[in-house]
Amino acid sequence: MNLTKNISSGVSSTTFEAEKSFSFQGLYELTKPRLSLLSVFTASLGFLVHDPLRSDFLLFTALTIGTAFAAGGAAALNQWMERKEDALMTRTVSRPLPSKLISPEFALGFGIFLSGLGLLTLWLWTNAWATLLTFSTLLIYLAVYTPLKKKSPLAIEIGAIAGALPPLIGWVVAAGSPTTYGLILFGILFAWQLPHFMAIAWNHRKDYTKGGFKFHQFNDPNGLKMGRKSFLYSIILTGFVFAPYLVELNQPKPGLLYLLCSILLSMYLLIPALKFLVNAERDKHAKKLFVVTIIYLPILLASLVIDRYL
Repeated sequence: MNLTKNISSGVSSTTFEAEKSFSFQGLYELTKPRLSLLSVFTASLGFLVHDPLRSDFLLFTALTIGTAFAAGGAAALNQWMERKEDALMTRTVSRPLPSKLISPEFALGFGIFLSGLGLLTLWLWTNAWATLLTFSTLLIYLAVYTPLKKKSPLAIEIGAIAGALPPLIGWVVAAGSPTTYGLILFGILFAWQLPHFMAIAWNHRKDYTKGGFKFHQFNDPNGLKMGRKSFLYSIILTGFVFAPYLVELNQPKPGLLYLLCSILLSMYLLIPALKFLVNAERDKHAKKLFVVTIIYLPILLASLVIDRYL
């Protein structure tokens, strides 16, 4: 009787694990949909800023699909690489791999498939520049940023390079090659990520420590160095935001709408970034800074695109 029960239990357990090796919900979460959507959103805006009135719809569609596949594939491969670390942290323990919704082997294959499909889509229907920059994004994100997270706080800057490439990818799809304006868009996304992620890193510093990540600065128990870096990059971001008015461009300069939004949003960001630096209650101000960065980016980029129609 016990033998039958044990066999039955073993079969049920095996069946359960087999079922857990594949889950549509797990696959969806494996692509980090919110983060991937940000890549698609910024790539699309990079394309539209170039010339929204004469945009090629098929080219734009290929860009969004290719970027979505590549971003989802990168997210899946990142989770495959960090599955052990994710199991140690409260904020990530429910992800598909630690929770066994997806098997590691399936996640690896799925990530490679999506990444390859994204690169192929961009190669066939956009141009070589977009494909090369997307491949560079995958390489930096997976081969440099992901392992560096356990070794140095500089991983944040490296990760920001990968995160800033999508708007440049969108730009080169529309323009055919990188230009000054496209590099300004890259600069805006790069600088924006530092105060955004510094706020995340400070708020989740205990969790990241459990996972072995070195996002928080060495010898910085009160967060002063993180506050300093957040404020510094907020100033750099402000410089990039106003750069279209200050440098020579082949494209028309932005108009009044973007200028007004830039002034208001810069003040909106710099004030909480400064409070995160100078105020001892950094937990509270880091949370406020995070919310501000979330609101800041879509409004700024949307105003830049809408301004092109006016």
